[in-house]
Amino acid sequence: MAKVTIKEIAQRAGVSKTAVSFALNDPSRLSETTLQRILSIAEELGYTPDPIARSMTTKRIGCIGLLVPQPIPDVIRNPFFSEFLEGIGEVCREAGLSLMLVPPLKGSMRRAVNDAAVDGFLTLGLETFRGTMMILEQRGVPYVMVDSDPTPDIPCVNIDDQGGARAAMAHVLQAGHRRIAILGIRSGKQGRYKEYAGTLRRRMEGYLAALNEAGLSMHSRDVHLVECDAHVSGGREGFQQLWRLKRQPTAIVAMSDIIAIGAMEAAREFDIRVPDDVSIVGYDDIPAARWTQPRLTTVHQPIREKGKLAAELLVKLVGGETDNNHYVLPTNLVKRESVRIWAEETTAG
Repeated sequence: MAKVTIKEIAQRAGVSKTAVSFALNDPSRLSETTLQRILSIAEELGYTPDPIARSMTTKRIGCIGLLVPQPIPDVIRNPFFSEFLEGIGEVCREAGLSLMLVPPLKGSMRRAVNDAAVDGFLTLGLETFRGTMMILEQRGVPYVMVDSDPTPDIPCVNIDDQGGARAAMAHVLQAGHRRIAILGIRSGKQGRYKEYAGTLRRRMEGYLAALNEAGLSMHSRDVHLVECDAHVSGGREGFQQLWRLKRQPTAIVAMSDIIAIGAMEAAREFDIRVPDDVSIVGYDDIPAARWTQPRLTTVHQPIREKGKLAAELLVKLVGGETDNNHYVLPTNLVKRESVRIWAEETTAG
């Protein structure tokens, strides 16, 4: 069956091809009566526009991209991401936009950015891909940074990572714990936390601030940092590594809920009780944190709202508006049952 053309629609409607183009791409330039007649005939004939030709006319793709630093299978294993996407998706629905996930293409963010047919990008935690920002500038498309170090003149959406982490660590310290392990998100720095950037740096700064107030540091005998992948199996592996220590921690503070949940699963396999034998705290407050046994104490961040705000900013930029502000959304500690008072007396050292 031959493809219906704009010319056929114009002939049937008794208008010019230009009028049909306006109806499909810039309807505000036509009267409501003419517009509805053209659209009705287009639907009757089964017309489907060529997206490439349409983008050449409108100068828009009708799609925004979400740059992620990991392969898509790794990203979607973390429930945090589905909530974040929910916020973005709400804005896309209202704006009539599609969303494209853009992971590294054969390990290259440069190639991913150059090949993605989108009107703009959201970047999620691309601290290890700082060169990507230069590529985005060269391409000339608008973008909004999320969970990144703020850059002048680029809109950015973060949360109070440092404040949330400080509250989490202070909670276990106030409960009497002094043998403490941090399960960090794998950074590529092999535990060299002074080289962390973005979200990881801010969370580590919060943990360190609370430890310092208690007279402890990362040099203390019973304070440890273990990096692991941000998914359940990563948390399990991190816990197993900690339990090989001669002096095992009485409290574990994880940089994400999904890591904390993995640690809780591993604890059950070792027949270690949470919180009787070890207390565990997460970060994010994903829905699953309320379903664990015991329920997970964690730091709440407004994940969905963060995605929505970032998408709203990008839609503004794509539409020609300007907003280069840096937004920081609040966090708060949610106390549940995975932390208990620890009576053991220890000394810093």
